[in-house]
Amino acid sequence: MTTLISHWIDGRTTAGTSGRTSPVYNPATGVQTAEVDLATAAEVDAVVTKAAAAAIQWRQASLSRRSAVLFAFRELLHARTDELAAIVTAEHGKVLSDAVGEISRGLENVEFATGVPQLLKGGFSEQASTGVDVYSIRQPLGVVAGITPFNFPVMVPLWMCANAIATGNAFILKPSEKDPSAALFLAQLWAEAGLPDGIFSVVQGDKEAVDALLVHPDIAAVSFVGSTPIARYIYETGTANGKRVQALGGAKNHMIVLPDADIDMAADAAVSAAYGAAGERCMSISVAVAIGDIGDELVEAIAARLPKLTIGNGADPDTDMGPLITAVHRDRVVGYIAEGAESGATVVVDGRPGYGADVPADGFFLGTTLLDNVTTGMSVYTDEIFGPVLSVVRADTYEQALRIVNSNQYANGTAIFTRDGGAARQFQFDVEVGMVGINVPIPVPVAYYSFGGWKASLFGDTHMYGPEGINFYTRGKVVTSRWPDPATSTVDLGFPRTR
Repeated sequence: MTTLISHWIDGRTTAGTSGRTSPVYNPATGVQTAEVDLATAAEVDAVVTKAAAAAIQWRQASLSRRSAVLFAFRELLHARTDELAAIVTAEHGKVLSDAVGEISRGLENVEFATGVPQLLKGGFSEQASTGVDVYSIRQPLGVVAGITPFNFPVMVPLWMCANAIATGNAFILKPSEKDPSAALFLAQLWAEAGLPDGIFSVVQGDKEAVDALLVHPDIAAVSFVGSTPIARYIYETGTANGKRVQALGGAKNHMIVLPDADIDMAADAAVSAAYGAAGERCMSISVAVAIGDIGDELVEAIAARLPKLTIGNGADPDTDMGPLITAVHRDRVVGYIAEGAESGATVVVDGRPGYGADVPADGFFLGTTLLDNVTTGMSVYTDEIFGPVLSVVRADTYEQALRIVNSNQYANGTAIFTRDGGAARQFQFDVEVGMVGINVPIPVPVAYYSFGGWKASLFGDTHMYGPEGINFYTRGKVVTSRWPDPATSTVDLGFPRTR
């Protein structure tokens, strides 16, 4: 008999009433371990009603109280990182060290949000006009929602909820139905930290729950991370219903390797960035662009490292790469590898079962794949594969490599490997991508900056977390005040002047 994973509503676990569920698997074994409730629109409405009532009181809480709750939550999350990491590994499949790393990066955002008294400081202008002062403040939106992906069931929710709660909002999380347990663990920690009931809620569900959140009149803003087609849908539907929306989409992240690069450094970076978490990261490097004669040496160095990787159950500390999230997704990635080979790419290392890959027979495993001589018209280049596949594209010059990157529809992250500081500086100036790494393969910003790409990798004009996250979950208000002497007060029907 499998476990039933339910919602978190008004400070407690709440069973669903829809009668609909979805299976949850351990990707390393292929065995179903649980079922998760799928909410109806009526259930979503009930959650929003509770959250809206709670938000009225929470926005009145002092900044020091909010900060104290965040500090307490941070301490609890830090103390129970290993326990939460085990939950992530069991439902997602990533190795334990990667799960711990995900939680640590999420903790950065909680730590940033603890500074909310400083972050919400406004401006003040005394005597803007005679006897008139002007000041600016930022106020919470009310009820906001986060729709998060399977690949980071802890980090991405923390990108959203920490700032949303710190700034005085009630936050509703709709996690992926593929790995829903981490969300409930976070909810329990928020409750232990002293967060009032209704300020953090978890609604398990599928598209029906998502659509209900997008059209609900009492939800002021929606944050999303996922694929580009869904991000576009989230943005268009949410904004059409009067909501503020930040929707982060897909990626095709390039790593340019100049002829002067340290090959060992570049190869190590390519392997970790392309195959970590089985490539199921929106910041994974999926394309290495080798300039000039360095291509053969780079491909050889990457290929030499792949047999050293241990692929298996992420709970085993000796494992370097775990399984993919589902059998369906694994088979989809296999299809891309076959298409690449048929299109003329050179299959240097083939991760498909039956083609030499050493992977466990059980579970949703796939080996590492390295494709050389990939061209920009192949599906392995144009599409976001989201698996352990690295494509190598050859370029004759820096200018050609730059055109390849800038012509791509995605613009999430990119990296350049070089010893030439001038070339690196020129690249950061030229490249049309939201996040740039210089000899850093996965340039995810620290919490006091903000995360987000350009072009088809972002819908909306506000990036995730950091200063932009604070602005996203608040509205600016400017107050102009005058306290005249009652003895000299007169009616003035003229337009206000500053002189």
